[in-house]
Amino acid sequence: MRTAIWLYLFLFVAFFDLHAQYPMLTPFAISLGAAPSFIGLVMGMYSLTHLPGNLLAGYGVDRFGSRLFIAASLAGAGILLLLQSRVTDPWHLLYIRSASGFVLAFLSPACLSLLARLAKNHFHQGKLMAGNGLVHTIASVVSPAAGAWLAAKIGFTESFAILGWILLATGVSSLWFVREPELPQTAAEEGSGSGGVSRAAAPKTAPLPDPVQAPASPEKFPWTVFLLPVSISCAQGILAFELPLRATSSDELMTTGLLFSIVSLGALSTLGMLFLQRYLPYARSVAGVLLMALAYYGLAAGWPVPMMALLFVVGMAKGIVFPAMTSFLLQLSGPSRFGRTFSFMSIASSVGAFLGPVAAGAVRDRLSPFFLSFAVLMAALTVLMPRAIYAKGWDGSADTPPAAGH
Repeated sequence: MRTAIWLYLFLFVAFFDLHAQYPMLTPFAISLGAAPSFIGLVMGMYSLTHLPGNLLAGYGVDRFGSRLFIAASLAGAGILLLLQSRVTDPWHLLYIRSASGFVLAFLSPACLSLLARLAKNHFHQGKLMAGNGLVHTIASVVSPAAGAWLAAKIGFTESFAILGWILLATGVSSLWFVREPELPQTAAEEGSGSGGVSRAAAPKTAPLPDPVQAPASPEKFPWTVFLLPVSISCAQGILAFELPLRATSSDELMTTGLLFSIVSLGALSTLGMLFLQRYLPYARSVAGVLLMALAYYGLAAGWPVPMMALLFVVGMAKGIVFPAMTSFLLQLSGPSRFGRTFSFMSIASSVGAFLGPVAAGAVRDRLSPFFLSFAVLMAALTVLMPRAIYAKGWDGSADTPPAAGH
């Protein structure tokens, strides 16, 4: 349990540093002379370079454990932030952000894997994963406002340097405070070796129960459902691109940080509604995406509603969609496909996060990027028309599987 607490602390610091950069990155790029389209490319490349990192992390963490990857990812991101504080050319910013995306792609798989191996049983695992989501959400609530305040008070260069030193110190200290349990032996290892290992001598670890029966065979898996994480992350990327771009003074920069925090508060409000988990994941996903699309349409059309209210609704929709999307994919995949399903979901999210800022930067002079978010989300809803397989195997009274984080 002590290792889990230290891990949550390091995760909070990491997520705090990352989200604190949201209101700073776009104004910083503008100060370097970058055009909106180039800023979209900078933000998109960060997500695109996540793809090879995610693929390598899956194999590396399983083989070598999580501890070294956590330390290397945090320390590497800190060093890159220190270099980012000295950037004077937009192209150098692009290179550093691309490298940061690759380095930080190892952090989440390593942390989630370590939390899963610390669990004593299925229910303990669910609690640890829920703790990860809570830490992430709390950090995303307070860090954008803190980052905007920091940049307004001491400037971009000093802010990036401070955040970089914090990440570097966190990565180095994790080597001392994070303790990793022994990697589990495979069946082949247990049955081989000198003299072999009897079943009685095997570790007395009860297998985790399969919470959901596999309703669909691999041949029938509806691959179109992965348009859901693509569209949601695309809309998120557009929001992260567009909000800071509207800040032209230090006061407006502070307001931008508060707006990002408003989104996270909205997500926190619906994440706490645990009774929603009893409803069909497909229905929850559709309702959340529809609510998010309407909020983006209101932002694009200039509805006579305060922007903070619409952004709070966007956050509420996020709090509905992310747990629902996880349960939806688990329900469709079955226990034999959990690993591949989450791998494809991460890839789909990275693709959407790349396409969103790039597309927003390309159309901003002719079209509201928020309308582009609305169009992408509605296109996903059109593709996800009701099908019998979306409800097959669901039992609202059964225990839901543990969330894998977001």
